[in-house]
Amino acid sequence: MEKWYLMTVVVLIGLTVRWTVSLNSYSGAGKPPMFGDYEAQRHWQEITFNLPVKQWYFNSSDNNLQYWGLDYPPLTAYHSLLCAYVAKFINPDWIALHTSRGYESQAHKLFMRTTVLIADLLIYIPAVVLYCCCLKEISTKKKIANALCILLYPGLILIDYGHFQYNSVSLGFALWGVLGISCDCDLLGSLAFCLAINYKQMELYHALPFFCFLLGKCFKKGLKGKGFVLLVKLACIVVASFVLCWLPFFTEREQTLQVLRRLFPVDRGLFEDKVANIWCSFNVFLKIKDILPRHIQLIMS
Repeated sequence: MEKWYLMTVVVLIGLTVRWTVSLNSYSGAGKPPMFGDYEAQRHWQEITFNLPVKQWYFNSSDNNLQYWGLDYPPLTAYHSLLCAYVAKFINPDWIALHTSRGYESQAHKLFMRTTVLIADLLIYIPAVVLYCCCLKEISTKKKIANALCILLYPGLILIDYGHFQYNSVSLGFALWGVLGISCDCDLLGSLAFCLAINYKQMELYHALPFFCFLLGKCFKKGLKGKGFVLLVKLACIVVASFVLCWLPFFTEREQTLQVLRRLFPVDRGLFEDKVANIWCSFNVFLKIKDILPRHIQLIMS
């Protein structure tokens, strides 16, 4: 009983810090023409609400990809659409096509901040609390300390509530995935992690340990028996979750390719934030950009 009381206090402290940070400004406030990531998230609501699905990732007169074009996976787009329906109910001007570009007001700021907080309450914070409570061979005091450290991690709070993004959603799904496979609910854990990838492609960075752990589990059970059955089940749940998320974009080959181009913009070079990984580290010692032409870099990648 005491553990849950203390955990409630920790959650309230985490929420208080989050909302306190959200009272301050955000990236790009009052700075045309792009206005920062706050405007990017608002613009995605505008696009997903006013345009058909087939146009979400394509450049057009109504969807200028140079102006915060959608470049995250489908689940992010669906989240933006859900927020847009709420925004439409409160104030249609917030997501009006074209005319809402750069919209700023205290009411809209309150709405946008609230969407992040609700996402935290529904996905991220419950995963953190359950994860800390499920830690074995650790005292209640250490569980509370762990929860406090995670929920007060300044990087995530500043990015989501100051700069303005929804990183806690993808991290929350990933953490639910960790909880699932930790409790031998491998199928649910795989589903949760697939949702994390389909929300933000950067979760691919964590895909290798998930894959290796689950594959190792299959080997341990024996690939000629229960291990093979588990492997087939895992493959089915991964394929099914991706198909469901991407279904509207599988109608045409060009649709699928265009979404992939937006998610992995290698045309911008290997050092763009969504594709850079080992390249940035390697570049410290060897200036790849100065030595190799662009097309060779892409072949190497």
